[in-house]
Amino acid sequence: MATAAATASRTGTVLADLLPASTGARARVRDAALVLGGAALTGVAAQIAVPVPGSPVPVTGQTFAALLVGTALGARRGFLSLALYALVGMAGMPWFANGAAGAGGATFGYVLGMLLAATVVGSLARRGADRSPLRTAGTMALGSALIYGIGVPYLALSTHISLSAAVAAGLTPFLIGDALKAALAMGALPAAWKLLGRRG
Repeated sequence: MATAAATASRTGTVLADLLPASTGARARVRDAALVLGGAALTGVAAQIAVPVPGSPVPVTGQTFAALLVGTALGARRGFLSLALYALVGMAGMPWFANGAAGAGGATFGYVLGMLLAATVVGSLARRGADRSPLRTAGTMALGSALIYGIGVPYLALSTHISLSAAVAAGLTPFLIGDALKAALAMGALPAAWKLLGRRG
C-alpha cells in the first residue's frame, strides 16, 4: 500500500500508526487493544526474572518491554499502557517483578520510572528516534536513565540505605544487560521500519 510506505518514510508517526483502522471507532478499538497489549506484554516480561545476589532488584524483561511499548506505541498510548500496568498491579494483580503486587515495594520506583520513560521515548519515536541504530541506542539509553533516575532513589528511601548503596544494588549490576537490550533494539526497531516500508 502506498499510504503505508509514505507513513513509514516520514517522522510524526510510530510503528503502531501503521496498523489499519486509523480513524473513527475502529481507531479507538485499535488503540484500546494496543494499550491493553502493551500493559500485558510488560506484565509478562516482568515474570522473566533472575535474582541478583545482594540486591532486592532482579534482572527482568520488564524495563525492555516498557521501552519497546513506548517506542512502538508513541507517548500517549505508551503512557496509558504503563499507567494501566501500574494501576492494575497496585490493585493486586501479581504482575510486577517476581509476581509482586501493590505499591510501596522496594522496586515500585522502577515501575514509576517506566511510566515516565515510555512517555519520553514514545515522544522521541514520533521524531524519528527509532529509525536508525544510533538514534535508537540513544533513545533506549535515555529511557533506561529515566527508569533508574526514579527507581534508584526510591529503592534507597524504601529500604533505608544510602544512595550509593542503592546505586550499587539497583543500577550497577544491570548496566551490561541494558547495553545488550539496547543493542537488540538497535537492530530490531530500524529493521521493522525498513521492512514495513518495503511491504508498503
